[in-house]
Amino acid sequence: MSTGTENVHTHEPQLKRVMGPRLLLLFIVGDILGAGVYAVTGEMALEVGGVVWVPFLVAFAVAIMTAYSYLELVTKYPQAAGAALYTHKAFGVHFLTFLVAFAVVCSGITSASTSSNLLATNLLAGFDGLGVGVSQGNTAITITALAFMLLLAVINLRGVGESVKFNVVLTLIEMTALAIVIVIGLLVMSRGDGDLGRVVVFESGSERGLFLAVTVATAIAFFAMVGFEDSVNMVEEVQNPQRIFPRMMLTGLGLAALIYVLVSISVVAVIPEGEIESVVSQEGKVLLEVVTRGAPGIPIDKIFPFLTVFAVANTALINMLMASRLLYGLAKQDVLPRSLSKVLPGRRTPWAGILFSTVLALGLIVVVTYAAETTVIAALSGTTALLLLCVFSVVNIACLILRRDPTPSDGFRAPTWVPALGATCCLFLVGPWARDSEDYVQYQIAGALIGIGVLLWALTWATNRGVRAKKTGFRDIEHLED
Repeated sequence: MSTGTENVHTHEPQLKRVMGPRLLLLFIVGDILGAGVYAVTGEMALEVGGVVWVPFLVAFAVAIMTAYSYLELVTKYPQAAGAALYTHKAFGVHFLTFLVAFAVVCSGITSASTSSNLLATNLLAGFDGLGVGVSQGNTAITITALAFMLLLAVINLRGVGESVKFNVVLTLIEMTALAIVIVIGLLVMSRGDGDLGRVVVFESGSERGLFLAVTVATAIAFFAMVGFEDSVNMVEEVQNPQRIFPRMMLTGLGLAALIYVLVSISVVAVIPEGEIESVVSQEGKVLLEVVTRGAPGIPIDKIFPFLTVFAVANTALINMLMASRLLYGLAKQDVLPRSLSKVLPGRRTPWAGILFSTVLALGLIVVVTYAAETTVIAALSGTTALLLLCVFSVVNIACLILRRDPTPSDGFRAPTWVPALGATCCLFLVGPWARDSEDYVQYQIAGALIGIGVLLWALTWATNRGVRAKKTGFRDIEHLED
């Protein structure tokens, strides 16, 4: 990030269009895959039993509708500010734009916190599998998760830039880990050891009927389907984006959904009926259990936890980079305190935004671990999905409102019913009927985080009005993330 007076928005055209369809597809798939499927598959199986693949497909359908809105909007407004930009252009209300932008920041922090707990669980399980005597209790997992968040802050402070080629490597690692689960599931079923018939059996751990149980599981599954929206920030680096971007985004979502369905079938087929609850209680070890049970004579289970670590570590790093960068942008726009725009002179990294987001993440992990009645991963992954469902609702509505602006001749245009239905579905999944009563903590976490943002906005408003004699609002929303 620049702290000088040079124009940071000037780029050499020949350096922009570096991503062809294959690299873009891998980027999108890699962004969607990661912590999600490791974190939520077990919780979903508890809710709907053998038809755990159904909520993944429903979440995929909702994500596709929202992706259509993003595709239409990004071809109209090809800047990197994403949801905040679309909200601002549609409604023109600075405070609403801020709420959307800060909700995206908070979703990054809660997602990274989820990943850190998932990483800690699998890392300790990996060491235990190698015969290293380590505790796997709640305290050990929490300490490891906190240490990992601090490590992320150090890496972020050193100024790690996103690299498409590095993302490809990590994506291949993620896909390899999930491929192992799928292959083991197929082998178990081919041996006749797995119960394939369970994949059409609805079994709910609650007293809900099929519709409400699938609704609850879909809200859980949505955490695994997010990430595709980040790819709109790559549109200026894509070769011929109007032609290949829509095709690659929709293909990427489809591939991710297919992988998730196959993984969920493997879970149901390998883990016997009645034992899923005890496996889920171990938090984040469901896929490891599939590998351990399905291939007991092969030491794949010794390697698998470390593959999981790579997958979720990448997700967490990207989320914290995004959160700190957006905080920096909001502070530079004078809608958050200017102190959050401070950068290190040498590294030129936004240390204040990194510190603020890290403190929030550390606090979240500790409070949720020792105060919430639900599991840490369920609470934080659910909060991430809740925040993004709210953002996606606004984006879908914005897509309809911004039909007043002409669509470029080579731009993408979604059928009118798609963003309308997308907004309705997202809003429906935000409601309390889409959660267990113990998961209402997600509203408390989301409300507390947004409340912190509103408090900071009010502080900035008072400072701008009383000291600087100026209004509080976005000056250059198009370059919010620059």
